[in-house]
Amino acid sequence: MHDLLALLVPPVCAACSIPLRRGADVVCAGCRRALPWLRGPQCARCALPLTARHACPAARQAFDAAWAAVGYTGVARDLVAALKFRRGRPLADVMAAHLAVGVPGSLIAGATIVPVPAHPAHVRARGYDQARLLAAALARRTGAPPARVLRRRGPVRSQLSASRSERLERGRIDVFVRGAVPSLVVLVDDVHTTGATLDACARALRRAGAAEVVAVTWARALPVGCPSTPAGSALTRVSKSRTISAKGSKRLNGGASYADRGQRPEHPRHG
Repeated sequence: MHDLLALLVPPVCAACSIPLRRGADVVCAGCRRALPWLRGPQCARCALPLTARHACPAARQAFDAAWAAVGYTGVARDLVAALKFRRGRPLADVMAAHLAVGVPGSLIAGATIVPVPAHPAHVRARGYDQARLLAAALARRTGAPPARVLRRRGPVRSQLSASRSERLERGRIDVFVRGAVPSLVVLVDDVHTTGATLDACARALRRAGAAEVVAVTWARALPVGCPSTPAGSALTRVSKSRTISAKGSKRLNGGASYADRGQRPEHPRHG
């Protein structure tokens, strides 16, 4: 059926728009190889690669740990834009597959998956909430239960055009809880930039009784010079990391970060 549809409406890569050979494909082989996978030790608190000069920007944020699959640059940035602004809904399952393979099982174990809520105005404009799609796909792939307990309200404030200091202003993002809050929460979003939205969500969950909140995103914005690796490299493991958050370190250490080249190594928990 996919191949028949491809004859009628030739599919194109969500990142570079070149024609795809198979109707079931979403991203071309070249763009898959060019994905900037995060490699090596990551800070368990903020998900940035650890360097000699690492200063964790999440030290005062309310989530306990964070993890991401790729750097928010190049092809990854193009795919996030396609997911958000070009009706690239099938990308949510592609990104969820990367997360399900790579996220340390210790972060998912016993937790409930909660999507970061989009503003209702954005949902109306796009016709969907990309974080909700990503969270639902990740829940299906890992077996972790999903729950939509967070909502957004207040005026629409663009994060794209805001400076870092503006994004981090307390109260800029108004998130509230509706329904029973799980004790262990994995917050899921497409991209982690300053962490302001994740922090607002984690604070709302904490106030409602959550004991632990972990942030898992497909992409992580990187400072200039931070390392990442294309998917053509061998599968890489995250070694035990030095971290600011002892709780985050306990959940993250021993996990693996995989660059998926069409292979599916055994998942740390859900093989």
